[in-house]
Amino acid sequence: MSYGTVFPLWRDAAGRAWSDYTEHAFVQALGDGTLPSRAFLHYLVQDYIFLIHFSRAWALAVTKAETVEEMRSCAGTVNALINDEIALHVSICGAHGISEADLQVADEGRANLAYTRYVLDAGHSGDLVDLLASLAPCVMGYGEIGLRLSKAATSDRYREWIGTYAGAEYQATCCDAGALIDSAVNLRLGDRPTSSPRWGGLCRRFRTATRLEADFWQMGLDP
Repeated sequence: MSYGTVFPLWRDAAGRAWSDYTEHAFVQALGDGTLPSRAFLHYLVQDYIFLIHFSRAWALAVTKAETVEEMRSCAGTVNALINDEIALHVSICGAHGISEADLQVADEGRANLAYTRYVLDAGHSGDLVDLLASLAPCVMGYGEIGLRLSKAATSDRYREWIGTYAGAEYQATCCDAGALIDSAVNLRLGDRPTSSPRWGGLCRRFRTATRLEADFWQMGLDP
């Protein structure tokens, strides 16, 4: 899926950073089932913490919105994160003996700190498009990874995780996010965004967030 028109341009501008993220060794190990359970659970605990901050970032996006349509889209994403994706993490961790209380008191990894604070800073210091450029690698990257692994995975060990991001509901979230990015960029940069003086800065924001995503996977491999 293309997830809109602006996202593919940002993805291409990220260059090698995008494949370093979406084809990271952690991702490959999810697909072939060789990822140790300890590494996967460590990742899930950190991702639970990440999703708390990610939800706050999307809530911040509501305040950065200029139209009711933008507000509605961002608010819908906040709802999906809090009530669906976080619940999935709690469920999987609970099945492995990690309670929600344990998740709430877990120490935050340095790669997690770096990534979440970068995203929040982008939102506080910039406008909605700055924030979306830093949020997009996570949203769309997981969509791409889920789709690819659903077709190429050689093991069923992490089928539940893969199925979540390959599923129709999450794929619709990616498409909705792509449409939001397209409309937000058009509103603020016009119909020729690559000619805007802001374009290079937005591409750099996207690339930096992509690099931080790869660091997050590496944190999962190094519990």
